[in-house]
Amino acid sequence: MIGKINGLFGVQGWVKIFSHAHPRKNILSYQPWHIEVDGVWTTLEIIKGRVQGKTIVAQLDGVNDREIARSYIGTELYIEKSQLPKLPEGEYYWDELTGIKVINTEGVVLGKITSMVDTGANSVMVVNGDKEHWVPYIEPFLISIDMDKRQILVDWDENF
Repeated sequence: MIGKINGLFGVQGWVKIFSHAHPRKNILSYQPWHIEVDGVWTTLEIIKGRVQGKTIVAQLDGVNDREIARSYIGTELYIEKSQLPKLPEGEYYWDELTGIKVINTEGVVLGKITSMVDTGANSVMVVNGDKEHWVPYIEPFLISIDMDKRQILVDWDENF
C-alpha cells in the first residue's frame, strides 16, 4: 500500500491523500493507482495533484463532484512494484520485510514481522509471536538481515 484516500478537498471531487512515499509528494508520480472495491481491482488515473499545506490532494479521472469523491474515503492505494525505484544494496521496502522471522541474539524466535510503523524518529518492526514486540529498525537493535533465510537478527530482550 502506497497510500490512502483520507478526505475531501473542495467541491469539485478532489480528494486528500495520506502518502507512505518518501518524500510524501512522490505518491503523485506513481501512476496509475490501483484500488480494491468489493474484491474487484480497478485502476484510478490521476488528472492533477499537488501538495496543499500539510496534505496532498488529487483530482481523479471520473470523479468530478464531492459526493462521488466521498465514496472513495478510506480506500487504500496500491501501485505496481515495478513502478518503485530499485533500492541500494541492504535497503528494503517495508512489504519485503513483512512475514520475515525475527530472532534475538539469544536465539529466541520473537515472531514474524506483521507490519512496519514510522514513528517520526525511526521505523519500528511490529513483530508478532507469543506476544507483540515493537522493535526499532535501527542500530544497535537491528543486527543483520538475511533475505535468503528470511530472517532478521535483533538485540532485543524477549521480555520487553
